[in-house]
Amino acid sequence: MNSRPRPLRPRYRSHPAAIIAASFAAVIAAGTGLLMLPIAKEGPGGATFLEALFTATSAVCVTGHIIVDTPVFWAPFGHAIILLLIQIGGIGVMSIATLLGLLVARRLGLRTRLTAVSETHTVGLGDVRRVITRVVLIALVVETVVALLLTARWWLGYDYGFAHALWHGVFHAVSSFNNAGFALYSDSLMGFVADPWITLPISGAVILGGLGFSVILELLRRYRLPRLWTLTTTTVLVGTGVLLIGGTVAITALEWDNPGTLGALEPQERLLAGFVAAVMPRTAGFNNLDISAMHPTTWLLHDVLMFIGAGPASTAGGLKITTFAVLFFIVLTELRGGTAVNMFGKRLPRSVHREAITIALVSVALVVASTAFIMLISDHGLDRILFEVISAFATVGLSTGITASLPEAAQAVLILLMFIGRLGPVALGSALALRREQRLYELPKERPVIG
Repeated sequence: MNSRPRPLRPRYRSHPAAIIAASFAAVIAAGTGLLMLPIAKEGPGGATFLEALFTATSAVCVTGHIIVDTPVFWAPFGHAIILLLIQIGGIGVMSIATLLGLLVARRLGLRTRLTAVSETHTVGLGDVRRVITRVVLIALVVETVVALLLTARWWLGYDYGFAHALWHGVFHAVSSFNNAGFALYSDSLMGFVADPWITLPISGAVILGGLGFSVILELLRRYRLPRLWTLTTTTVLVGTGVLLIGGTVAITALEWDNPGTLGALEPQERLLAGFVAAVMPRTAGFNNLDISAMHPTTWLLHDVLMFIGAGPASTAGGLKITTFAVLFFIVLTELRGGTAVNMFGKRLPRSVHREAITIALVSVALVVASTAFIMLISDHGLDRILFEVISAFATVGLSTGITASLPEAAQAVLILLMFIGRLGPVALGSALALRREQRLYELPKERPVIG
């Protein structure tokens, strides 16, 4: 009889997605508690649970959706808490997305791990500390530069006191790089629509934050060697350029004569405002134009841009440019009658096809279900509700002006959408990669009728 003790095995091993969700939920809970303190709110009393929870979720998920006026409702202590939550949410998401890549690599074979490391050109199997350090360093450098530019403009150009200008510069730099969209002005950036010294630094930070840590790091190392860029970097850069140029042209053309938006500006100011307006649907949430006064066609264009989002492993949300690009090339290959899906000179594995389709369909289903539910309990039309739902799910924060007037149940749905939208694509992607199994048998093939 063997009397040797059996090795102890953990009864439960937490899935990485569950750990991520729990950690973000804990930060949101702590932020909610702090924002409910009377010191966090202007005037007597404290914020309600829903007001604090909505704001904390929006800040941690770097969305920018609000149901109370940020500069008026919250006191300086509340603004500081919001800023801290934004920074934690932004840097945390970048770190988590990158570390999940390491985790997935560790679960694969040695050959696959070495291939993943050589293809990403960013992280190895044992350099977690270096990864997080570089993420934080990149964020702080970009935020510092943008903060200095904004501080100088508000101090010298608008006669702000230095301390006041510095606080505004730091707050908007952190909010913009993290694609959060929180502003210390009730009309967001509408008061600076014609000022390039304010809108362009903020737009630059939004774009950089949306590229993603791995892309920024690779550009710093190999900006002169595009032939050595990874497929992710190439896809994100090309997709970003196409969306920015296409969005700028479309929004400017659609709103050119609209007196409620671009029509009230000079021609050169319209071009600037059109570009900035095209940057913000990349999940930034700042608005330099009155969204509620836009043409419904422009709302639909915003829906598309918001749903696509920006780069993976970035501070932005949405479906992600890489996922959308994979879907685009799958369709293009099918229309051309091809057998293998090629993208920018590389062939895509079939597993990537399935992951992109799965994430896209799950996202569409969630948006449709949430939109239908809110339509049942509110009096607003489809176009406005769909805009709010996609804005929340893609962690954008832009609004047609109905968020604060929605029923509490609808606001609760938006809270859930912000949380799922921030963590869902990353968590689902890792789950699909970690659950990959090799079956010892295959079922017989049969082709159903399509179309």
